[in-house]
Amino acid sequence: MIGTAELKQFARLHVRSQNISGGESILARISDDDAWVSEWSAEGERLRAKGKLLRATSCFVMARFPYVDGVARRAALERAIETFAHWAGPRGLERVEIPVPGGRVRCWAAGLSATRPRPLVLLCGGIVSVKEQWAPALLALRRMGFAGVVAELPGVGENPLPYDADSWRMFPAVLDALAGRADVSHTYAIALSFSGHLALRCAAEDVRLRGIVTAGAPVAAFFTDLEWQRRLPAITAETLRHLIGRLPPADWALPREALTALTIPVAATISTRDEIIPPADGDALRTAIRLSWTTEHDDVHGSPHHVRQTRLWSMLAILRMHGAPVLPRLALGTALKLIRPRSAAGRDKNILPAG
Repeated sequence: MIGTAELKQFARLHVRSQNISGGESILARISDDDAWVSEWSAEGERLRAKGKLLRATSCFVMARFPYVDGVARRAALERAIETFAHWAGPRGLERVEIPVPGGRVRCWAAGLSATRPRPLVLLCGGIVSVKEQWAPALLALRRMGFAGVVAELPGVGENPLPYDADSWRMFPAVLDALAGRADVSHTYAIALSFSGHLALRCAAEDVRLRGIVTAGAPVAAFFTDLEWQRRLPAITAETLRHLIGRLPPADWALPREALTALTIPVAATISTRDEIIPPADGDALRTAIRLSWTTEHDDVHGSPHHVRQTRLWSMLAILRMHGAPVLPRLALGTALKLIRPRSAAGRDKNILPAG
């Protein structure tokens, strides 16, 4: 069972990543699981009534956090999807459905064009976040000259696919479906947390994937270190059991030789106090991948105290992977330097090619 205190602790990353105003005061009003759904949903309805659709969506997203376990969280998810659709339509975001064996994967997309196909950025969250949480980033990607598509990890949100050893195949299916409206031969993935594992696995098979940006991704030790698994936060263990009925097996681990064989750049944000991903997995990304770019924060999983830095650093990494013009890269690099705080412990690091 996931305690309310732990739910609040891990929700803060998602509150900050969605820039939810008054999030801490909402959390303070919550004393049990029933109040979790009702307080977040009530705030969502209040904001929706005022026409603040994106902010309302974020509250409904939090009401269903960390996964749908009954009628109340199912209603919150449906409200999030419906509210976001009203916000997205006037801004040129579109729903696309990807045909896959076993159903259709629903995504949000922007910048698609059959006459002027753009390079594609595929964005995917982890085991507790839905596509509506990340889809606003599509507007920034479109401004930077990319087409973008946001999908969900199998089993999360509206994704009907099972989360299993073959889940990485969803990424090629998305590229196949968008091939006529985006330059999928130049695809870059922003794959957060557990979807980073899928992207790394996909990169070994699909040459259309030209670069990966990830944060807090399990690689190998997460799946093989049983002692580490026994210490996992309840929210992680229970969500994984909800998705696959157990903790992931050891054969999901990516062999070191598979990482060393990658020829594409992989940019990774590593949290040095991550309570979900073991340090050995960050070390593997740093040392096994030949084109590894890393940034480290003295922070917990997802670096909730470094959300702005992570967002800017990730966008800058995508631009550099694609060889974008210098001026946009300089602008992002300057913004990143201005907001990056000095770590009191001196442990924040940034390794990214210049230019």
